Amino acid sequence: MITTTTPSVEGKKIVEYKGIVFGEVVSGVNFLKDFAAGLSNFFGGRSNSYEGELIEAREAAIREMEDRAAEIGANAVVGVDIDYEVLGQGGDMLMVTASGTAVIVE
Repeated sequence: MITTTTPSVEGKKIVEYKGIVFGEVVSGVNFLKDFAAGLSNFFGGRSNSYEGELIEAREAAIREMEDRAAEIGANAVVGVDIDYEVLGQGGDMLMVTASGTAVIVE
């Protein structure tokens, strides 16, 4: 599956538009990650625990979007956009959404 943020695929022609596809992941952030991130904030530096969570959630959302595109017969997704939101009363949930246009390219 070709997945790109651009509106077209270099060297390929879009022959059919299948529709907009989404992949959504909602992930909880746990106490240990919060604690480790707090230490990073206090001492300075990057929070590897939160970065790892973001990477995993983003990759899962992209995979889900690609799977949905394949289900409707697409072989590429163009115009991909990734959005991040914090949810929950305490901001303890992370939602990552990947969206794009499923197409067939030749």
